Amino acid sequence: MLSNKRIQELELVMEFEQVEECFKEVSSWIENVGRKRLKETNHLDDSLGMLIQAQKQFKEFDLVASDYCRRGQEALKKMNQWEDFSFVDVHSYRIKLQSYEDQLEEFCTQLDETRHRVCETVRLHEFFDRVRQGICCTEEDVKS
Repeated sequence: MLSNKRIQELELVMEFEQVEECFKEVSSWIENVGRKRLKETNHLDDSLGMLIQAQKQFKEFDLVASDYCRRGQEALKKMNQWEDFSFVDVHSYRIKLQSYEDQLEEFCTQLDETRHRVCETVRLHEFFDRVRQGICCTEEDVKS
């Protein structure tokens, strides 16, 4: 039984190393690319044309970022089986996994919030642009 437990531990450690490689890649992308791009969207332009352009650029970024989020979440699912094991030796790995999970969750939440904010900002500017055009048309009708 002890031998079987050790073999399971070793298998988990080997699997963790594979998952950790994936997380290192995802984590590196989040820190070096993802967070910077999200910060760039904090300062959206006021003109509708520039907002639409920013929205298009964000959609391209969003596709890539969502793929990284998905890959990270899939790697976490692989490690769900660790909950079934109560080995003392895997505690340090669980701490690392929790750290990766927290980082991933925070980034994915920020991505969702930014996606919503960009969409709503464009929608509001389009609405105000239509209102502005309506006011201009009404003023021209009154002058006529």
